[in-house]
Amino acid sequence: MSVKDEVFKNALAGKKIPILTLDNKWHKIFDEIGATARIKSLEGKLNELVKRQGKAGSESKDVKKIKRKLMDEVVLIADGLVQNPDNKKLQKDREEHKRLIEECNTKLTQYEDDLIFLPREIDSVNRQLMIETMELCYKKIQENERELSYINDWIKNIRRELKKNMVRKQEKEEANYKLYSYMHDIFGAEVLEVFDMKYDPEKMKKEKDADDKKAGEGRKKKKAGNVAPES
Repeated sequence: MSVKDEVFKNALAGKKIPILTLDNKWHKIFDEIGATARIKSLEGKLNELVKRQGKAGSESKDVKKIKRKLMDEVVLIADGLVQNPDNKKLQKDREEHKRLIEECNTKLTQYEDDLIFLPREIDSVNRQLMIETMELCYKKIQENERELSYINDWIKNIRRELKKNMVRKQEKEEANYKLYSYMHDIFGAEVLEVFDMKYDPEKMKKEKDADDKKAGEGRKKKKAGNVAPES
């Protein structure tokens, strides 16, 4: 048993655990992560034990009813033999009922043993299944934590790169605007058409100013909306 298994076992000590295979929430765990071969094996074993326990309880009740009926009939047969001791049929019925009652006793003894043994075995297998489930969930949580750590680091790096590129973008836009302005002042607008400039700094600046103004107005409206009215 691994150290983690021992920890899980100690955590479950003294606690009453519901039968896992009868709990729909337990089954949903494996919709997310899938069950191991060991878990499937324990699940099958547990289901079989639970089935045997249910069958033993049900059949024990049926046999007790049959035994009571046989014993009531034995009383009637005994009364008949008192009145007619040589009645062969009654003698045969008495022997047959005696045999059937002994057979019932044998079955009831077996059922009683099963109803003592099976709950213990069910609890043992159920705890093994719980430990295996906890182990699998623990591994999956650890795996997810590692992936989350990687994703968080990736997001942080992307944010840093985004900030850097935003600064670089602004610097490039300002440099283009200055160069465009210098050439416009020196050569004039007609000469600049020869460069076939796809990027128009003037147009981009106006669009940026308009976007900044719109964003500022949006923040003001949102702030005003969050202010609670005076009573």
